[in-house]
Amino acid sequence: MKLSADEKEILDGKCGVALQKAMEILVALGNIYNASHLVPVHSVQVAGVSYKNLGDAGLEFLREWAEQGAYIHSDVAVNLNPAGMDLEKWASLGFRESFAKKQLDVIQCFQNLGISPVCSCTPYLLGNVPRYREHIAWSESSAVAYANSMLGARTNREGGPSALAAAILGKTPCYGLHLDENRKANYYVDVQCTLKNEADFGALGYMIGKKVAAGIPYFHGILHAFPHEVKALGAAMAATGAVSLFHIENITPETHHQNMLHHQHETITIHDVQEGYEKMNSYVQDIDLVSFGCPHASYQEIRKIAQCLKGKKVKSDVWITTSYPMYHYAKRDGVLQVIEDAGAKIVCDTCMVVAPIQEMGIRSLMTNSAKAAFYVPNHCNVQVRYGSLQECIQTAIQGKI
Repeated sequence: MKLSADEKEILDGKCGVALQKAMEILVALGNIYNASHLVPVHSVQVAGVSYKNLGDAGLEFLREWAEQGAYIHSDVAVNLNPAGMDLEKWASLGFRESFAKKQLDVIQCFQNLGISPVCSCTPYLLGNVPRYREHIAWSESSAVAYANSMLGARTNREGGPSALAAAILGKTPCYGLHLDENRKANYYVDVQCTLKNEADFGALGYMIGKKVAAGIPYFHGILHAFPHEVKALGAAMAATGAVSLFHIENITPETHHQNMLHHQHETITIHDVQEGYEKMNSYVQDIDLVSFGCPHASYQEIRKIAQCLKGKKVKSDVWITTSYPMYHYAKRDGVLQVIEDAGAKIVCDTCMVVAPIQEMGIRSLMTNSAKAAFYVPNHCNVQVRYGSLQECIQTAIQGKI
């Protein structure tokens, strides 16, 4: 990979060990993937924030880098991925103090690196919205899929260290989905059924991710989709496969400008999404937790949940996971009060996938997130039921299916 004179000086350690470590990470990555050079980035999203996933080794890595003088580049907007708990309300929600101490140590390390402790997998809802065709370095799988597909930005699925290195240097290796020639679809997905809600989109994503793995699907037959439905589709494909980019005919931006289907492609025909529902659903009847917001809920989604809960009481615990800015919007507008009056909670900074919910006595969960339905059984040893937002609300009120 070709480096400029300034980049070579950083790699040689002439600008300090912290910058040298960042450059070593990016150069190693670039050499592995035959990147031609580094490109500037002004938007970064860093994964590897939950102590549940990081552990002590990851915490020590962050602490050491901060002590060496690492600090994010002044031209880069940086968001953190969800942590393992609500950073403010962890005690009242039942998180263990020993876990909380370690998680807060992780957050302090990121703050020492110059990163604000706003933790979310939906940075595009928080003002970190890259421009069309802009090079960025994002980590979280659903955020990567949304940025590449719905926003038309350009990012590979970065690991936590490489994203942090990009945030420190303001650069990332130019390979993979940064290049025009790698953004065309190699799967043509002919959707011959009507998708009624976010759960249908998630079920479709579950099925397609399994079929295409790390491929790029091009969807034909989806005539309309709200942003939260596209978010559900991409999150599911990124979870069950490794999809970082997809195209929806006449909906995602790149399809408006050129033919995004590679001349060599495989066709997949979808007559219904029932298979997705069947694969995600266990037979559990009593539900401990009903959870929304994986990826993090937008304010519009929170308002919709509040409308469904107004005047009702839930028997199961209900979490709506989101970021603190969304929480404050809900509090300002009286939406939070409606939710809390129903017995539900808005939980910030975290989600059911990266939180240690199995240690909190949760053994069964219902969600409208296909991503969560895929990850939670293995990551948390929790039985899952999957359905639409309305079905989840009904289950929460009854306490069982």
